[in-house]
Amino acid sequence: MRYTSFKSVNWQRDIPVKMATSRIVISARQFTTSVAQAQFVKPPIQVYGTGGRYAHALYSAASKEKKLEQADSELKSFRNTLQQNAKLQQFLNNPVVKKNEKTGVVSDYLKGQKMSPLTVNFFGVLAENNRLSKLDEVFSAWSKIMSAHRGEVVCTVTTAKPLDANKQKQLNEALQGFLKKGEKLNLNLNVDAAVIGGMVVEIGDKYVDMSTATKVKQMTNLIQQSV
Repeated sequence: MRYTSFKSVNWQRDIPVKMATSRIVISARQFTTSVAQAQFVKPPIQVYGTGGRYAHALYSAASKEKKLEQADSELKSFRNTLQQNAKLQQFLNNPVVKKNEKTGVVSDYLKGQKMSPLTVNFFGVLAENNRLSKLDEVFSAWSKIMSAHRGEVVCTVTTAKPLDANKQKQLNEALQGFLKKGEKLNLNLNVDAAVIGGMVVEIGDKYVDMSTATKVKQMTNLIQQSV
């Protein structure tokens, strides 16, 4: 599958993949070199894994250039594009597609959207290192870092059924008690029928499973152990 098959999605001009690749590889090397040479700016929180490493590098580079908000806006924009374009997402995640083809597609798209050289170079690093399949991890890590940067505490609550407005209000008030002075709550509500009852709460680096499903599983394990 070559990237020219994506013209129906209004990708930019049809240029040879090798030319696009050579330009973005040079930019990617410039990005990594600039981060290495500059004093590393430590993110407000440590996020581990592949996504965390790349998100840390971008945070440092964007901080040095005073472009954190711009980088955040552009990453969100590209993330939304991927969420709305399953075909493109499959293309980037396909291990059979050559690295230079993926690089050409991403480079042309980002430049066509007039995104900053910082963002173009960042995704060039991901492409060069065969990490485009890890974009979800990168986006997640970046979101956590930026939330911490803004003094937000990310809290994810998963329930079996959607909470009504009154229960959401009660939950919000209860979670405020976990915050320190100056912190803001960033509440995300998820629905998962597998929870059965109760809820699963993740707030910051804390994880509390109060679901019926977990209690049933624990009881089952105890019964099996006693047999």
